[in-house]
Amino acid sequence: MLSYADLADLSDAAPIVALTRIRSIIAIPAEEGQSAPQGHKRVYVEAEVINLIRGEGGISPVVRYLYDAPLDARGKLPKLKKTHVILFARRADRPGDIQLVARDAQIPAAPATVEQVKAILSDLMAERAPPRIVQLGDAFHVAGTVADESETQIFLRTASGEPVSLSILRRPGQEPKWAVALGEIVDEAARPPEPGTLLWYRLACGLPPTLPAYSSRALSPTDAEAARADYALVIQSLGNCGRTRFGS
Repeated sequence: MLSYADLADLSDAAPIVALTRIRSIIAIPAEEGQSAPQGHKRVYVEAEVINLIRGEGGISPVVRYLYDAPLDARGKLPKLKKTHVILFARRADRPGDIQLVARDAQIPAAPATVEQVKAILSDLMAERAPPRIVQLGDAFHVAGTVADESETQIFLRTASGEPVSLSILRRPGQEPKWAVALGEIVDEAARPPEPGTLLWYRLACGLPPTLPAYSSRALSPTDAEAARADYALVIQSLGNCGRTRFGS
């Protein structure tokens, strides 16, 4: 079963997302489908579109595409004809032809999966959707006026250029607190994002495991060590990204 991160990866990469019903499958001869990975068979699929979930400008009512179908334990193709699947794709050269965004970008259309994909796409296309993280920026650390009091701020570079930052606060006798700001202002009352949300996905799947040296290059050795510890707190709090697909 695909995780939230898996579905978000596919949804984020696909200009076209459609619920379809497979009409026909034609196996491609081995000499013509040599690029199919081991344990898979390349097939030519024709499917009717039941619901276009995402796709500006519409889509043909019948689409055609190549798919590397995983073989069963006997080395046979699965029975896919008449099954309902979700396709994550982009347009190809000819009308009605599409190209899957990944080898596994055809997935079973269980009702719960359809609803989750719709929710993810709604969040991705929202006006203030959390942007994709490109890399970490500079980190700043300020010690407080009393022992065990400090604040670290780490800026993130995003694909859209929108400002995003992490803020980690430590107070004497209290558990450390951290929050993420989508904008210029840090809300000290903000909480870490809930797992299985788009903001959590952007951070858990987009942040490196440790604070790179360039982010703390302007800090003193003591402040740099504190910033690394605060960043590690954020990574531990976010938990594993949860990708399960090939190459993850």
